[in-house]
Amino acid sequence: GTVIELLKQNNSILDDAIATPCNMDAVHRHTIRSGYPSASWGRLYKGVQASKGTMQQVDDTTGFLEARSEIDVRLLKLAPDPAKARLVDSQPYLEVMNQEMASGIFYHDTATTPEKFKGLSARFNAYNTNIPDPGKPNVANQVIHGGGSGSDNTSIWFVTWADHATSLLYPKGMKAGVTIEDKGEEAVKDANNLTYYAKVTMFNWHIGAFVKDFRYSARIANIDVSEAMAGNVDLWALLRKAYYRLFMVYGVGALGGKTAIYMNRQMLEILDAQSTDRALLAANPNNTGLKQENVEGRVITTYRGIPIRLVDSLLNTEALVPSVAI
Repeated sequence: GTVIELLKQNNSILDDAIATPCNMDAVHRHTIRSGYPSASWGRLYKGVQASKGTMQQVDDTTGFLEARSEIDVRLLKLAPDPAKARLVDSQPYLEVMNQEMASGIFYHDTATTPEKFKGLSARFNAYNTNIPDPGKPNVANQVIHGGGSGSDNTSIWFVTWADHATSLLYPKGMKAGVTIEDKGEEAVKDANNLTYYAKVTMFNWHIGAFVKDFRYSARIANIDVSEAMAGNVDLWALLRKAYYRLFMVYGVGALGGKTAIYMNRQMLEILDAQSTDRALLAANPNNTGLKQENVEGRVITTYRGIPIRLVDSLLNTEALVPSVAI
């Protein structure tokens, strides 16, 4: 339990994300429908044209993140509580693994680093310059252009965590999350190749991600950070556009799940400032602006009922996301 709490304190994504076991050892295979069959009106003495839908098979992989802790046994003998000393020694390893996981969910790409897993930016990697057509589903329809043109860009994400939408992955037959293995006392080498004895701990995290239905998520890309800090970017307008790109039925996710909004602290501060400037919204109890809600004893900022999460791993130096015409 302690290990889970340490991770949650440093990564708000874990408050929302779900984990799914792979259906093929360390690979998860799923199928999406890319085209419907056709239907036609019938007439007496006239046949019906046969048709069939089209399917696309997608394979998502997992990778394993590892760390090794070595703590001098002489230090443990001096510690009044050796077990606590080892736990304290574990914290930086858990933190750096947590940071790498959070960064990977958004930025890893198996095309350039095949030992890792495919994150969200590698999937939502272009925006559609035309008005999105529901009859032509494409992941580019889920990407909003934030107006930036330089190199100091960031993104805001709407992500729905569900079996039918987005999920973390872990290999079949294993457990989700970090596993900690006490390797006992080992002889190790110092920087001068001299031997000393240490208690060794191994940390392992087998993780991947899949996006089964991209319509349940959206990315606001190309937000120019310097322009936003100067007050020249309307984050409210961008949030509204992204919100209406989500696949919904009467304002609710069609198959359920948990949707959250992720942004870094610069964007959250700017959004807070723009919310304060729009004081008229506060006078309307039915407004769709930012609200503070008490959820399970915690005060959460929400937008249209969707929790907003602070994620420091979202960079202010993202490359410009290109456009496509669909």
